[in-house]
Amino acid sequence: MPTTNFGSFLPMSAANFDVRYVAHLARLELTPAEEQKLGAQLNNILGYIEKLKELDVSTVEPTAHAVPMVNVTRPDEVRPGLSNEEALRNAPAKAGGLFVVPKIVE
Repeated sequence: MPTTNFGSFLPMSAANFDVRYVAHLARLELTPAEEQKLGAQLNNILGYIEKLKELDVSTVEPTAHAVPMVNVTRPDEVRPGLSNEEALRNAPAKAGGLFVVPKIVE
């Protein structure tokens, strides 16, 4: 199984996770009961991540999405567009083959 170098990042474990410090960084004021509850929840999450690390994924190809994605756009084909006269047909004001619009910058 290939190893990944995460630089100076250390694996997070429940033992060295400080809920109070992270709450301070997030500018959250937690009561002691909330700290204990969040600590237990994060403990469960980190435990699950450790369990996932036990899986052998050496034969699994990396993907960006869980299911294959397909682009559903039409093929890019050259087609005739509107003529200048057709484009300007319903314009409220036109001059010299262009749309005339109100001035917005003085």
